[in-house]
Amino acid sequence: MVSSANTHKIVKKRTKTFKRFQSDQFKRLSTKWRKPKGIDSRVRRKFKGNRIMPKIGYGSNKATRDMIPSGFLKFRVTGAADIEMLLMHNRKYAAELASNLSARKRREIIERADQLNVKVINRNARLTTEESE
Repeated sequence: MVSSANTHKIVKKRTKTFKRFQSDQFKRLSTKWRKPKGIDSRVRRKFKGNRIMPKIGYGSNKATRDMIPSGFLKFRVTGAADIEMLLMHNRKYAAELASNLSARKRREIIERADQLNVKVINRNARLTTEESE
């Protein structure tokens, strides 16, 4: 199988999402981050023991930002023609089969990916149960 061309060490500084202040106390507040604006807000004033706010320092390295642990970038494949785009980029991108593909289309795409030497991330999805019958 093809290996990744990535030479950088992948460091994810923070993978947890930043949750909105008091979103656990009120149902009307979604957990999606919003900056606290209140004059007495403990979070905005950065008191010890309170939630942390997003800062630029939590960002990941630009070269490895969207990489999966194997060193590839994901490329969503929704049809047989999409796998042809990865012909020259098979060391940078790995194919990820879309969830709405049928088992027959998946089989065709995986065969073509093997010919082009393209890594498929979820190659066993929807295929293992049918082969056992």
